[in-house]
Amino acid sequence: EGTIDEEKFRSLRLARGVYGQRQVGVQMIRIKIPYGQLSSDQLNRIADVSDEYSTGKLHITTRQDIQIHYVSLDRTPELWEELERSEVTLREACGNTVRNVTASETAGIDPKEPFDVSSYADAIFKFFLRNPICQEMGRKFKISLSATDEDTALSYLNDVGLIAKIKDGKEGFKVLLGGGLGSQARHADVVYEFLDEDKIIPFIEGVLRVFDSYGEREKRMKARLKFLIKDLGASEFLRLVEAETTALSNKTYSIKDQIIPEQLNFFKGKTPAVKIEDKETFEKWKKWNIIQQKQEGLFSIGIKVRLGDFSSHQARVLASLIKKYGSDELRLSLHQDILIRSIKDEDLAFFYAELKNLGFTDLGYNSTADITACPGTDTCNLGITNSTGLARALEDTIVTEFPEYRNNKKVKIKISGCMNSCGQHMMAHIGFQGMSVKSKDGLVAPVLQVLLGGENYGNGRARFADKVAKDPSKRAPEVLRQLLNDYEENAGELSFSEYYEEQGKNYFYELLKPLAELRNLSPSDYLDWDADQPYEKLIGIGECAGVTIDLVSTLLLESEEKVDSAKYAFEKSNYTDAIYHAYSVFVNTAKAMLTVDGHRTNSYTSIISAFDKEYVDKGIVKLSVNRFSELIYQIKTNEPTAEFAKKYINEAENFLEIITQLRKKQLNYENN
Repeated sequence: EGTIDEEKFRSLRLARGVYGQRQVGVQMIRIKIPYGQLSSDQLNRIADVSDEYSTGKLHITTRQDIQIHYVSLDRTPELWEELERSEVTLREACGNTVRNVTASETAGIDPKEPFDVSSYADAIFKFFLRNPICQEMGRKFKISLSATDEDTALSYLNDVGLIAKIKDGKEGFKVLLGGGLGSQARHADVVYEFLDEDKIIPFIEGVLRVFDSYGEREKRMKARLKFLIKDLGASEFLRLVEAETTALSNKTYSIKDQIIPEQLNFFKGKTPAVKIEDKETFEKWKKWNIIQQKQEGLFSIGIKVRLGDFSSHQARVLASLIKKYGSDELRLSLHQDILIRSIKDEDLAFFYAELKNLGFTDLGYNSTADITACPGTDTCNLGITNSTGLARALEDTIVTEFPEYRNNKKVKIKISGCMNSCGQHMMAHIGFQGMSVKSKDGLVAPVLQVLLGGENYGNGRARFADKVAKDPSKRAPEVLRQLLNDYEENAGELSFSEYYEEQGKNYFYELLKPLAELRNLSPSDYLDWDADQPYEKLIGIGECAGVTIDLVSTLLLESEEKVDSAKYAFEKSNYTDAIYHAYSVFVNTAKAMLTVDGHRTNSYTSIISAFDKEYVDKGIVKLSVNRFSELIYQIKTNEPTAEFAKKYINEAENFLEIITQLRKKQLNYENN
């Protein structure tokens, strides 16, 4: 309705999964799918929503979400309500929140897993959803759970990465902290080799509290957890986390004790008989796309979803299949594919025939030919080059010229349309990042940063890829040919990453150097993939994190809303939430006054320190205690009891009233 400040509204809608896209007047909707698990009912509901509010197309992301595009903003409340009917949420799929909790898509079926991490992922997702400690952080926060030491959920590049472990008969996790991709990739630190499962949620809550208080809030590019840990050091950061223990609602939180053992669900009837015409392809499909489960006699079917894009029609047929003949469950993978679980050996032929009719039997699930790519300039505001057209061209090159790589799961190709690494190019064996370059004649051409040598060694160890060369985008298929031909001819038994490390970065630079020559650009080099017009670099305003609002009146209004939230939580006997809402009242209100005078407000701790210096020490604001820090940091030294919550809320409300009256005096003085 236009009654909320635009920047405030942006923050609000991002926290509800509504993200601006490249095209004016429409939105991208990100649907949160914790650990990638979907039932037939949920998949049908998402298909219905896509048809009604979007274009009938679905896109799987590298964080196991589903995105739909071209949604009118004014219809998003209806869309939310429709999804809610099947217990699907958009909440905190975008913005400065805890994003979708990811996990290995093979969790629960992997023969190597010590236990099923699915229930743990679900518990973490539910505990932090709408939790006040993580609604308005400086940046987004990502959590992953890997089922085995193969670390398929990529612990090393998440803010908190967990790898399932058993110690002395107890379930727990190896814990990594502070990883991330982007322009300054950082390998997460191992902070615990083993942490009991009942300490995981309290630990994450402590991490979030410290991040919320100490994290950067003005310089967006420096606001991720990885930069805070780099500045403080892991040991000091952990000390601050430990100092939050008193304020936690739960000193321990056993997820295992809450898990209800699930009965193994699979189709026990007989599927319709089918005749397989192309038996050779069927056998390849069974060899390349089928995973044997730890449950005897059951298998999972890997569906290679090209670029993660599929239609609402395919979704509905798939939903019907898993409901009638499967376990009524599937998982979305981090490499943008689909995994159907718990299918009997004798039913595979039936599923093959049905999936073939859907176009879902491409060979090479999670292989070299299964390329990961972000949407790039198709819809993303930050996209510099076209990722999807490039991915199709590279996949065609592999299928036609290197068909053996459709069964190679040790060389992975990933593409991002910009440096933000949504396509995870920095962890690939062969990665491409979209860029642009201006030639001597003044024209701009799309180019690709070629990255090589990334590797996931497992158990939380990894190597990020090196930036090796920059080549015009249209030469990428030839880049791939050069790399694969050289690897085939010279690597012997070495893996791609081992061969890269043996030869060194300069060897590959020299190999690709002729393709990087910009003095001989052809007319086609000035065209991006899927484009018929000369390339033009157009970058919009990114919304990967909500924008901080610095309008004084808006901040004070937010403080009033947070007082109401604190009182509401108190009435529900949720004292921890009530206390944290009150804490936010203190910080928000102090920030409002510091904003008036142009002081830095780049973190909560700097706000508290500056308010003491500029207002309390100078006698402008008189409090019931000597220091503002003494007042607000009661949250660290008191248990979250009803008595303290009531006292703290009252003090926050009184502080807001003091500042509101001071602001009124300032405005009257300015107006006169």
